[in-house]
Amino acid sequence: MNFNKSNKMAWEEAFDNRKDGWGEDICNQIQSEGYPFLEKALIEELNNFDLKGKTIAQFCCNNGRELLSLFKMGAKYGVGFDIAENMVSFANKTAKNLQLNCTFVATDILDIDTSYDGMFDFIFITIGAITWFNDLKAFFDKVSNCLKDGGYLIINEMHPVANMLAMNGEENFDASSPNKLVNSYFRCDPWIENNGMGYMSDPSKEYKKTFYSYSHTLADILNAIIKSNMQIKKLKEIEYDISGSFYELSHKGIPLSYVLVANK
Repeated sequence: MNFNKSNKMAWEEAFDNRKDGWGEDICNQIQSEGYPFLEKALIEELNNFDLKGKTIAQFCCNNGRELLSLFKMGAKYGVGFDIAENMVSFANKTAKNLQLNCTFVATDILDIDTSYDGMFDFIFITIGAITWFNDLKAFFDKVSNCLKDGGYLIINEMHPVANMLAMNGEENFDASSPNKLVNSYFRCDPWIENNGMGYMSDPSKEYKKTFYSYSHTLADILNAIIKSNMQIKKLKEIEYDISGSFYELSHKGIPLSYVLVANK
């Protein structure tokens, strides 16, 4: 079965059935706020770099809000890649409204055209991207190909340890012990979801498309990056939740997110 094709249809269904008003205030937020769609830890890391005049990209860019926010740091040109055509169309309209030099492309990340090889100074990956790829080596090979020599990959993601926890609403969730480890850290089977995408989809709607996603250990991620001709420069593990699923466990000694910097 082609899981990527199923995920494409599921993302497009979820976005078509988004909650009233979801994402409609992006332009105003980007214009009036600091970095409204970027996590604090990511902003702190980006302050160590100079993005002025640089070419930047985001893999799995969703509706474009994070990449467009990054233009406040002075980037010259940006490209966002995402599999959902309707989200890419929305992102291109937002970029036009903001008059930012940023283009969004609808494609499976693994099918990004070779014309982008060696184009980018920085490639960004944020929460909820890596989970859609079973073969991380293929994913990070594409990152490496698209980076310039000397370019940087910056990741701000959910920590793999969080996959061992149950989310509120799941069958194995125990409200009296939300920190209980209930899933294998080394899970191989895909996660299957059929209820839209919780953070943006209208829960009153009926969903027919299926999401398939994967757990990866920290070793899986690090080794795939190393094997893809990149050097890991920094890994910061963080004890607060950026997924919106484990907020009650933030700052209680559990690694829930991380920031990673790698260099080609």
